[in-house]
Amino acid sequence: MAQLKTTFAGLSLQNPIIISSSGLTNNIDNIKSLEEAGAGAIVLKSVFEEQISMQVKAAHSHGSSEADHYLQTYIRSHTLNKHIDLIKRAKDSCSIPVIASINCYNDNEWIDFASVMEQAGADALEVNILSLQTEKDYTYGSFEQRHIDILRHIKAAIQIPIIIKLGSNLTNPIALINQLQANKAAGVVLFNRFYQPDFDIDKLTITNANVMSTPSELAERLRWTAIASSQIPAIDYAISGGIHSGQALIKAILAGASAAEICSVIYQKGIKEVTKIKDAFIQWMETNHYESISQFKGRLNAASIGDITPFERTQFIKYFSNYEE
Repeated sequence: MAQLKTTFAGLSLQNPIIISSSGLTNNIDNIKSLEEAGAGAIVLKSVFEEQISMQVKAAHSHGSSEADHYLQTYIRSHTLNKHIDLIKRAKDSCSIPVIASINCYNDNEWIDFASVMEQAGADALEVNILSLQTEKDYTYGSFEQRHIDILRHIKAAIQIPIIIKLGSNLTNPIALINQLQANKAAGVVLFNRFYQPDFDIDKLTITNANVMSTPSELAERLRWTAIASSQIPAIDYAISGGIHSGQALIKAILAGASAAEICSVIYQKGIKEVTKIKDAFIQWMETNHYESISQFKGRLNAASIGDITPFERTQFIKYFSNYEE
């Protein structure tokens, strides 16, 4: 019988399927259904710094600094209290690890937020530091340093594992992951996804592009996980983006990930997809006579194959030569 147990960021998971932060994980009924379908862990809906900031900014209209301060405090407290209630109810309702989530871009009040989330019973904290760097006078390396500073400050305040979910807009993810590991991050997730803009050419307005991931996004995640897990094996990895099948989950583990976060495929096809992905994963393990994930985890990363070249290659000549007549 295949054993699906894995460890990610110090958490013991019954299987490597993590449900990523989304509207799916903002509802106790959904969370219970996801656990029943076979999820190994849940990342709760994020507290968004951008959303709080917009609400606080809208409160600056009462002509009184005291009134404005009161409203700002209320908005922050109300948002946090809703999340704290969700953590407590999730912990009471299910037995799988419950991971709280913060989506931020500044190094400000997140220490207090993190402490309260820990006290509410969160098993770990996922920190998303997601921002496009568009300033023409940008100082090289400052965005990466922001990740390290936020991690250090939160780490000094809480004891539960901290997971950093990285965006793909990094020049060298390996160097940053090395610094995150040195500063006691328990795990990293590759990668967060930006919401993409699109143009309505009839109305001449800016709209949203498709917000769901596609299977084609997996390749980039496999590349960087295969490199990072070989160079910095002391930290745990999870892949997020492009995990739409059991086969994709298998590839994530072969690249060196301990787990994978899924979301879009559930929105598109329903919670039953969690069970289908898990069953396909088990079937592959049994077909290939693997009794545990550790027997094949990282088997196709750069260290295991002894060559980083296939992952560093940026030219297309070799690939397209297969199509020459």
